[in-house]
Amino acid sequence: MNKGYFGKYGGTFIPETLSHACEELDKLYAEIKDTDEFKSELNDIYVNYVGRPSPLYFAESLTEYYGGPKIWFKREDLNHTGAHKINNTVGQALLAKKLGKKRIIAETGAGQHGVATATICAKLNLDCVIYMGQTDIERQELNVFKIKTLGAEVIPVTSGTATLKDALNESIRDWVTNVEDTHYIIGSVTGPHPYPTIVRDFNAISGKELKHQALEQINKLPDMIVACVGGGSNAMGVFHPFIEDKDVALIGVEAGGNSSMDVGGASINDGSQGVLHGAKTKILQTNTGDILETNSISAGLDYPGVGPEHAHLADIKRAEYVKIYDQEALDAFYLVSRKEGIIPALETAHALAYLEKVKTLSTDVNIVVNMSGRGDKDLYSVMNNDK
Repeated sequence: MNKGYFGKYGGTFIPETLSHACEELDKLYAEIKDTDEFKSELNDIYVNYVGRPSPLYFAESLTEYYGGPKIWFKREDLNHTGAHKINNTVGQALLAKKLGKKRIIAETGAGQHGVATATICAKLNLDCVIYMGQTDIERQELNVFKIKTLGAEVIPVTSGTATLKDALNESIRDWVTNVEDTHYIIGSVTGPHPYPTIVRDFNAISGKELKHQALEQINKLPDMIVACVGGGSNAMGVFHPFIEDKDVALIGVEAGGNSSMDVGGASINDGSQGVLHGAKTKILQTNTGDILETNSISAGLDYPGVGPEHAHLADIKRAEYVKIYDQEALDAFYLVSRKEGIIPALETAHALAYLEKVKTLSTDVNIVVNMSGRGDKDLYSVMNNDK
């Protein structure tokens, strides 16, 4: 495998100005990732600050409601800041400090990566700037306030669709200009090498925990793991430790948008090979290569690309990727809230909606849904939808 590639996807397609920063990050990560010192430093924050390990929870009421397979939740929503995003920002912020970078920039869609980045920057005394599309600022008002409360600056992005793709574009422009003192904490398994690998590795803490927890609580590995996929960090983190376990089905759930007539955000199902934000992957584009305007009720899945490792897993058929539409996700949002007393993020609700498709499986089947985030951030936008 070529360095930075997953099959034919990945690579480093960036301005020359950023090459040194990526090489420097790659070299440092390779040197320290397996050292006892770094692992201890990282684990200390995971345990005493993030609140890991997150529980593996048996959704008894939901299981009874469907009358089929046993349903379990990997509770990443119980992490500090309310989502899986903190797993990656903690690790990257430690790397930034070791690189001598005092300023952090990040993009955010649903706001959870922005909150997680601002949180660890506050703890580690790093300057923090968050780029966020104006559309997402309006539908994620609570997370914007959280980011500012934590001392970070939020810069609205009004270009394009004013969503995640555009926020990422502006972050890269900032990085090019300020590369000497700035580290860019990319929030998903996207972007140029080594980011897809680094972000995956830090998020894989959830999959590693799940392996141990499943053997203890279920007495075997799960039969199926389901996770939502936008850029794909929560899914890649929980999938990765199971890739060699061929009896474990891996299901990635993409956003279909409003209907089958909508563009949505399903890059694997509806996209084609291209280059976006520094990597070769599957992207939503026209025949002439223009990036399509995506649409999803979920800000975190409203993105026209996907991590290159996901594109590879789809190609080799190790993981299956499906689409869920807005209304299906909303229905799951309410169902899980009312059956389990757990309000999921709209991103997570897409994964939960997939349970409708597999509810007739045997009662011997164990399905784990990665609860990538809690739904507090989405309550304002959900209130504006008729139900």
